[in-house]
Amino acid sequence: MSQINVNIRMDEGLKLQAETLFSELGINMTTAVNMFVRQVVLQGKIPFELTTKRIDDPFYSQKNQEYLRKSIADMEAGRGLVYKTLEELKAMENE
Repeated sequence: MSQINVNIRMDEGLKLQAETLFSELGINMTTAVNMFVRQVVLQGKIPFELTTKRIDDPFYSQKNQEYLRKSIADMEAGRGLVYKTLEELKAMENE
């Protein structure tokens, strides 16, 4: 099997972080890229979820997503919050 060189461009900091991680895993950048491309070919897709969601956005945290799912289920089951009118809220102030 003949081999060819492939050149890619990436941020220098990202490259250094990746090389450090790959080194800890006992592989180099070439092996990692080859592993990625083999998985793409084997699976017929990118081997991970592509999303526009920011991982560090607290809205998308597992805890918040579970809370939102529970809140939606409660609302659908009729266990949602009961909103009061402004007059009712003002009357509650005096209680």
